[in-house]
Amino acid sequence: VIGMISSLFLYSIMSKIIPFKAVRPVRDKVHLVATRPYYSYKKNVLKAKLEDNPFTFLHIINPEFGAAKKTKPNSPERFKHVKDRYQEFLKEGILKQDDHNHLYIYKQTKEGHEFTGIVCGASIDEYNKDLIKKHEATLTSREQMFTTYLDIVGFNAEPVLLSYPHNNEIDSLLSEYTSSRPEYEFTTTDRIKHELWVLSEEQTKKIQGSFEKIEALYIADGHHRSASSAGLKKMRETNNNGGFPNEDYFLAYLIDEEKMKILEFNRLIKGLNGLSENEFLNRLEESFTVHSLDGQSKPKHQHQFTMCLSGKWYSLDCKNSIIDQDHAVRSLDPEILTQYVLSPILSIHDLKTDERIEFSSGVESLESIEEKISKNKFDIAFVLYPVTMDQVKKVADQNLIMPPKSTWVEPKLRSGLTIYNINE
Repeated sequence: VIGMISSLFLYSIMSKIIPFKAVRPVRDKVHLVATRPYYSYKKNVLKAKLEDNPFTFLHIINPEFGAAKKTKPNSPERFKHVKDRYQEFLKEGILKQDDHNHLYIYKQTKEGHEFTGIVCGASIDEYNKDLIKKHEATLTSREQMFTTYLDIVGFNAEPVLLSYPHNNEIDSLLSEYTSSRPEYEFTTTDRIKHELWVLSEEQTKKIQGSFEKIEALYIADGHHRSASSAGLKKMRETNNNGGFPNEDYFLAYLIDEEKMKILEFNRLIKGLNGLSENEFLNRLEESFTVHSLDGQSKPKHQHQFTMCLSGKWYSLDCKNSIIDQDHAVRSLDPEILTQYVLSPILSIHDLKTDERIEFSSGVESLESIEEKISKNKFDIAFVLYPVTMDQVKKVADQNLIMPPKSTWVEPKLRSGLTIYNINE
């Protein structure tokens, strides 16, 4: 009985996070090294950055830039070159590993909004036990590719974004610890300010203690990264070639769910599936109350969409008959749009593969969306109301899956700022 009580007590202490020895840019080069993920850049911008900045982390991720002969993308050979370039950055003194384990506080200030959170190692064991909760399905092929990548390069440079419920104790500690001068402080060309604090051993223990009272963490962004870290641990155990302490954790950034921003993903559609505009509007009226608008407008509340069709704007209010409030997924606006418009009217059934649909994050302006339609790149745009964190948590708590492209989450983190050495 005592053993059972002890086991239950240990199981109830959740959200174990660990400090680690981050590999970080030296202070005078941090603004040159840290970068947005390479896939977020347009090709011409990526090329310019690689040509003009010898210190950018993008050179590690793109180790064969400028080479006449290149290895196959996402191949083990390419990943080995990534590892070699990473080692070169260490030898050149561009990157340096901390001597001691730390937690780190990272603050990002964008348009007056402050995102403050903790960079740490998050537990793979808790991930496997669903104490770190998921709301997105991962693609097996992509997960396996990332697992191979981690196994070869031996580091993780982009944190998984995890949210936690608001906690006054953690909030107070973050305010106290960020009152001192940060180790890093720089602004990037996208007008975002970045600050990083390296916590002492005492500060680290206080933060860890506070998180032991948090029952669960939620993945906000980075399902494939967390899944591949868990996959790496399992693969190495199966092959009996593991045993590295940092294999039990993955690089994470923990942020108060109230401080995070969730924006919508809007849908841009090519073609009306053979329907005339009037026929299409008539079909919409089967499930929505449709009104003409004077101009560009975002939805005012959940279960309302706005639509741009041939330069004209409309509001679409869901009829009560199509709203399933008791179901965590079917009550979501992205799912309602798929089930009552995209699939039955436009014959778009697979949002991940159908080339007639494109997704536009909530940071893109309505002017930009309307311009794409006026230039005949698309025929329709549906603008959605953002999904709430409570809705995301409800889906995750019921072990369900969000529809594709349901949320655009901020902050978007920088790669290469705090690198997690898996093989320490």
